Amino acid sequence: MSNAKSLIMSAVLVLAGCTGVPDGIEPVSDLDVERYKGTWYEIARLDHSFEEGLSNVTADYSLQDDGSIRVINRGYSEEDGKWEEAEGRAVFVDDEANGHLKVSFFGPFYASYVVFRLDQDYRFAYITGYDRDYVWFLSRTPTVDDETLAEFKKTAEARGFDLDELIIVDQSRNR
Repeated sequence: MSNAKSLIMSAVLVLAGCTGVPDGIEPVSDLDVERYKGTWYEIARLDHSFEEGLSNVTADYSLQDDGSIRVINRGYSEEDGKWEEAEGRAVFVDDEANGHLKVSFFGPFYASYVVFRLDQDYRFAYITGYDRDYVWFLSRTPTVDDETLAEFKKTAEARGFDLDELIIVDQSRNR
């Protein structure tokens, strides 16, 4: 098993059962899964062991026949000189319009995936996990302008995220 996949597995095992929503964070209530599916580029994140050292990270979401969502996370490891990929499955915790999902990359172990901001044109999404140690800024394009990034930072800080360790993800291989 690759180093990145073993790190993902370790993280998921630690997060097993962590499917709640952080206090003060509200999932979006009008998520349209048909519009959400497709490829998203990771613009910024708080780093964690299962993505450490990865650049050019994308997430691709596709709807499955059983109503679940197939998740393909992909990123480039400069250290290993190759692309790493992990496949998972996400299911809605409540109804499909609620942006609170749980995602699993390994069997019955799930972790929260909370969409707490989504622009009306589905160009940008702000995601967190079960606590404020996790935050992602996703975009439909590999880059965003400074104003859009500043708006993400302002919103995340206002919601209680500590962005001192925020990573702006290199997307140069995806341009």
